[in-house]
Parts: sequence; C-alpha cells; structure tokens
Amino acid sequence: MISITRILRKLRIFGQRDGFHADLEEEMEFHRDQKEKELRDSGLSAEDARHAAQREFGSDLKLREESRDVFGFWWETTLQDFRFAIRQLRKNMGFTCTAILVLALGMSASIAIFAFVDAALIKPLPYRDTSRLVGVFESIPIFPQSNLSYPDYVDWKKRNTVFSSFDAYGGNEPLLKNSSGSEPVQAGRVTDGFFRTLGVNPILGRDFYAGEDLPSAGRAMLLSYASWQKRYGGKADVIGQTITLDGDPTTIVGVLPRDFHFAPVEPAEFWVTMHASSECDLRRSCHGLYGVARLKDGVTMQTALANVLSIAQQLEKEYPATNSGQGATLAPLGEVIVGNIRPILLVLLTGAALLLVIAAVNVASLVLVRSETRRREIAVRTALGASASRLVRQFVTEGLVLVVTASALSLVLASWTMQLLIRLIPAGMLASMPFLQDLGLHPRVLIFAAVISTLAALLFSLAPVLRLTSPEVRQDLAEGSRGSAGTVWRRMGSKLVVLEVATAVVLLVGAGLLGKSLYRLLHVGIGMQSDHLATLQVVAPATAYGKDEQAIALQRQMVSEIGNLPGVKSVAIASDLPVSGWGDTTWFHVLGRPWHGEHLEVPERDVSPNYFTTMGAKLQRGRYFTEDEDKSKPLVAIVNQAFAKEFFPGEDALGKQFEFLTGKPLPIEIVGIVEDIKEGPLDTTNRSVMYIPFNQDAGNNFNLAVRTSQDDSSVLAPMVATIQKINPDIATTAVMTMNDKINRSFATYMHRSSAWLVGGFASLALLLSVVGLYGVIAYSVSQRTREIGVRIALGAQPGAVYKMILREAGWLAAAGIGSGLICAVGAATLMRKMLYGTQSWDVLTLVGVAAVLGTAALLASYAPARRAASVDPVEALRAE
Repeated sequence: MISITRILRKLRIFGQRDGFHADLEEEMEFHRDQKEKELRDSGLSAEDARHAAQREFGSDLKLREESRDVFGFWWETTLQDFRFAIRQLRKNMGFTCTAILVLALGMSASIAIFAFVDAALIKPLPYRDTSRLVGVFESIPIFPQSNLSYPDYVDWKKRNTVFSSFDAYGGNEPLLKNSSGSEPVQAGRVTDGFFRTLGVNPILGRDFYAGEDLPSAGRAMLLSYASWQKRYGGKADVIGQTITLDGDPTTIVGVLPRDFHFAPVEPAEFWVTMHASSECDLRRSCHGLYGVARLKDGVTMQTALANVLSIAQQLEKEYPATNSGQGATLAPLGEVIVGNIRPILLVLLTGAALLLVIAAVNVASLVLVRSETRRREIAVRTALGASASRLVRQFVTEGLVLVVTASALSLVLASWTMQLLIRLIPAGMLASMPFLQDLGLHPRVLIFAAVISTLAALLFSLAPVLRLTSPEVRQDLAEGSRGSAGTVWRRMGSKLVVLEVATAVVLLVGAGLLGKSLYRLLHVGIGMQSDHLATLQVVAPATAYGKDEQAIALQRQMVSEIGNLPGVKSVAIASDLPVSGWGDTTWFHVLGRPWHGEHLEVPERDVSPNYFTTMGAKLQRGRYFTEDEDKSKPLVAIVNQAFAKEFFPGEDALGKQFEFLTGKPLPIEIVGIVEDIKEGPLDTTNRSVMYIPFNQDAGNNFNLAVRTSQDDSSVLAPMVATIQKINPDIATTAVMTMNDKINRSFATYMHRSSAWLVGGFASLALLLSVVGLYGVIAYSVSQRTREIGVRIALGAQPGAVYKMILREAGWLAAAGIGSGLICAVGAATLMRKMLYGTQSWDVLTLVGVAAVLGTAALLASYAPARRAASVDPVEALRAE
C-alpha cells in the first residue's frame, strides 16, 4: 500500500496541497506498477496483471478521498460539502423554504417564551446572596401570607434568633406638592435597614442611617434611578434637595442603582423612611406591612420557620385580643418577587416546547422523505467510492445549513414576538413586573437558542444517516428497490405522525380548557352591572380633609357637582371598588353569642347611601343606608348573602348585631342584605363582606363610581376636571370604566394571555400535524402506485381504494388522538390551578378536540385517497 512515511516526507518538502496531489498520483502509479510487475513475474499476462492490480488497489477516487481525509485537507472537502448542500437545497426550494419556516416558527415560540421565563425565574435578582433572603408574613385562614402590624414587626425583630437582619416595607401613594398643585406618586415605605438587608448600595449619596426611620428623626428618601432621570435630569446636585410628600418636607439622600427593583411595591419612584407614628402604625391590630429578612449563615428555612412560629405563639398568649389565631410563614424572596406568574410561564414554556417538538418532527419527516428519494444517488456515490464519513459529512452539512438559516430567522421572529407580547401587557401591570422591562435576547436566551439549534442539527443530520446506513436500507440501495424502502418509510413516518397528532391533542386540550376557563371567568356573576359605569380614585390631602366632617363635606360636594354633569345618572362613594381584592378587613364578634377571643375577619367597605343602586346591585332584604346616618346616629351595616350564610346559618341576619374588636366597642345593627358582589379577583370565590356607611367611617382617600346614560368613557375627563375645580391639590388616579377595570385586572389578563398563547401554539400544532399526516399518506400513495394499479386492473373499485387509504389515515389519527387524550388529561391535571370553573377532564373539551383532529385528518387524507383512486393501471405499470 501507499507509504505513509514517504508521503509525509514529501508533504514536509512541498508543504502545499497541489504538491500533495501530484505526489499522491505519483505514489499510486508507482505502487500499481510494482504490483503489476510482481504479478507478471508470477506468470500472469500483462493485461491480466493490470486488471488484478487495479482490483487489489480499488477505486482511485476512493483512495484520493481517504488520503485527503488522512492528511487533513478538511477545508477543501468542507467547502465542497457546503457548496453541494447549497445546490441541493436550491434545487428543492419548496422543501427548503417549508423546512426553514416550520422550524423557525417552532424555535421562535420557544425562544420568546424562554426569554420571559429567564427574566422572571432564572435571572438573578439585583440583591446580594439572594438565596438567604426570605419574605416574612403573618398567616390567617383567609390570607395564608398576610401582612404584619408594626408592633408585631418590632417584637419579631427583637425576639428572633435566625435572622441576621429583619426589616419591613409597604407601599403607599403620597401626594407630591408641585407648582401646579399635587399629584399622587408611587412610593415604598421602608425601615432604615431595608436596603442593607437586600445588599443594595446607592450609586449616589448615602443609605438611611440607623434610627432614621424613627418618628423623632427627619424624613429622608432615596430616589429610584428612573425617577432621578425623569424628574431631576440625572443631576448630582439632587442630593440634599427637599420635596414635600403629604405635606411633610422630605430630604433626598441618595439614588438607587439602575437595575434595582422590588416588585411588591413597584413602580415606586420614592423610597421613604417608615416613621411609624400614625394611628394604624401604633395599633397592633392594624396590619399594613410586610417583612423581608436575611437568614443567618447555617440557618435553614425550616429552622427559621420554626422560630417565627414560636414567636407568633408567644404573641398570641401575650396579646389574645389582637393576635389570637395568627400564625407565621416564610417564603423565598424570589417567590415573593415573581408572585403568581410562575405556573403560567411554565405552562406557556411547556406549550412552546411541544410546538417545537411538532415542528422538529415535521421537518425530520421532510428530511427523511427527501433522503429516501435520494437513495439511488447515495448508491451511485457509494459505488464510485464515496466513504461513509463523507456521506455523513454531507448530510451533516445540509442539516447545518437548514438549522443555521432557521435559527437566524427564529431569532428575528422571537425578538418581534417578545416586543409584541410586552406591548400587550397593560402598562400598570407591566410596571409591577419590573423584571420584564429588560426583556431581550440576552446571553442565557442565546445559549438556549444555541442548544435547541444544536439538537435540531443533530436530529436532521444524523436521522437520515442512521436510516440509510441500516442493513436493510443498504440492501435496498444495492438492489435499487423502491417498494421495500417505501414500506420501511411508511412504518417510520407513521410513528412520527402519531407522535405529532398526540402532541397536537395535548396542546389543543390545554387551549380548550384555558379558553373555557376564560369564557367562564368573563361571564361569572359579579353581582352588579358593569356597563355604563365610570370610576376613579380620589386622593385628597390630609391637611385639608383629614377630619371626618371635612371628608364628608368633600364627598357630598363631589357627588353633587359630578351628578350635574351631562349624561350622569347617579354618583356613589366607596372605600374600595369591586374586583379590587379581599383586603381591608376588619375583626368583629356577634353580640349575644359566646365569645372566647376568636377572630372573625371579613372585608369592610365604606360606601355612600346610593352605592348599591349606582352599582346595579340587588338588595335582597332590608333597606339601604340614609344620608343622615353619621357617627351621631346608631351604627348600622349591610352584609352580603355570603356573610348571612356564614355567620347566621338557618337564622335571619336582619336586626342582628355585632361589634368591632378595635376601637370603642359599639353595637352595629344589620339593616340590609345584598346579593354577593365580586369584591375580589374574578377567579376567586365570593366571601363574606360587610358594608358600613361612609359617613360613619369617613376618609380622605376614596373611590367614585358614576352611572351614566351614555358612553361611560366620555364622562371620565369631565369628572377629573370637576374635581380639579374643587381643589387643585386633590389628585385623581385609576381613571377608567368598570369594564376596563375588569378587563385589565391581573386575573383576566393572565387567563386571557395564557388562553390566547396556548391557543396559538395549538393552532400551529394542528396545522403541522395535519400537514405531516398528509405528507405520510401522500408519500405512501406514491410508493404504492404499482400496487394500486394492479388492484384496479384486477377489478378493485375506486370506493375500495378510497376506503383503503382513508383506513390507513384513520388508524394513524386514532392512535395519535387516543394516546394524546391520555397525556392531555395528565397534563391538564398539572395545570388545574390555572383553570377556573373547568375540570381537567372536561368531557366536552376532550370530545371536541378528538372531533376536530379526526375531521382534519380525514380532510388531509382525502386528496391522496382521490389521487390513488384515479390511478391509471397501464400508466402505473409502465412507470415501474
């Protein structure tokens, strides 16, 4: 054989590719001549010796290929493979465009959703050693993670042995005094060590001093980076300036980093010191704060939880009137920051992954079909001496070209999709999700894209190689068999189609269940008429309206003047509007019943006399409030049906009395019962609620609800203008119609977005699975043309041919649908918390999905069946 040593020596001498080829030809010719000479010397004729030497050495082309592989001219063959791959793909533009587009759609969906998952769940929070940070909560039956009172926080801070630091925070909306009046701003209210606990340092100025949150200290604040840029132009001389918040001079002492965020109180422009001096702050029964703590080194979450539970038990014994029944709980701060979007993001990522599987299977099917049609080409190349490694490299190169092109397109589509999804999130909701504001193709997202691209390249490159190098296919290639290879492909292609259909079923069932949940959510009874109802929130300065008589006079003036606006039928006041939440609770006990210090706690709403008529709520029994029912009159209340059933089962609640556990104990008589109004999120069950006359519990912050006879949005601007005329220092926020409030709520948005996104994935999955089924059946018909021609020649009727093809498609669809329904029920069980009013095994949804896919499968197989039934036997046999 060729002397490797001699070739290497010549390579060192010439060191160039052309020299190598010339030397290779010389070396091959030398060894053939030597072999011929040996054979002639052994007695063979010259011609026989030449043929024998050629047979022993084999194909010259194969020797050249192997030599180039051995001596490393890889760039030449790689470039050749790349050029050949481009030519092959350009010759089949239908296949190429379809494969690239399908793969790009599947990849872009996964990349876009993963970017959201990365931003919310994977990206490190902008704090030091986040794993040691926990959220600290009290716990009661109706609120497993409830807020703390300031006195409880102080006791927990003193008594715990598991936290290296423990601080409190809350959100508020103070009035910022400016040249044109006052405007409400978002602010975080924190204790002095809050930022040290998080491990966050200001980029300008300083942090709060120890003790700077005490009532005796001056008021200080830190600016968010965005507020520093927007309000103060990013100037360094902002440090030391004084602004007025709620009438109190407050000094700016620092600016927070650009990447800092704290979702529970976002979007906070200002971070002010706590100064716990209000009536609520000093009252142990008033809960308005949350805790954040850093665990000591070596302390586990379980140990810390046991410690705070023991403190809660101590406080129960020491303060039974206010702490009875109050436990404690902890949660990793990451869960507190992300809130309730984790399960939704995981469901969407799973849906996108399933769509990617379908897209990959579809493209793999196209690649395998194409490789089957190229078996004669491969047989010829093998006969001419192409090595197995060269064939593998060719398929790998073609797969890489497809995947690289699809990946580039998918990144463009993913970026566009991310921006679209961000724009669809309501501005107010997006502001409370600061971790999404820097969404984009960041390194982890690009790594994810690279991983799925690599997996796709391996699949599309190696699948045809493994298929075509199997023994049975190699025999088919040698024999030039068409029918056998087609039969093999039908078996493999059918399995891929079953996988596609099953995956599509899972997505369709998920989309159906989420869509049904959304429909029931939007049609849930809310106990009121939401149309023709305009709303806004009033924030009046406490300096002018802090006393009860001032607040009552203000609300009466507003009701009167807004009631005179064109198109306004009635105006009402409420401390909280429906579909806002189940917070603002109060403790009470029923008079005339044994009481042992247990807490009965329900939401309290302070409303004006005409509130229920304005909202369109129905009075079941009793009466409404009257305008003269203020604190000088006996205290009264209206309760909802849930309250009457929970606390007076089998009794008439009218005329019964209860009293609050805070403040001066005075009897409160129930004078009316109304049907349940959905005070909390739409996807929660109704709870007991009590309504108190606004004039008996007035406040300077309240909501207006205006019933209109015309388009409700048309009165919003006149309402704001009227309030500004009353006093420019009165601020208005949350100006919207009630229907907008419902549609923009967190529960509605999350159910709507998950239903639409999974529905979009499911629609694409349905399309791809139907296309895949069509491709398999159509290819099957093309491979069985001779068989079908023989059947028709022997007397088979077109109907029988139709039946044969449709039966094949029906079995594939049935197998996919059956296995998919089983998987779908299991998958739906995992996402049952996202379903509202819908069971994970909803029969109508399962039957509907099966019917849709079954019908689509029959339609997809109709065209191939028609083509088979119209086969001309003579032409079919002649083609063979």
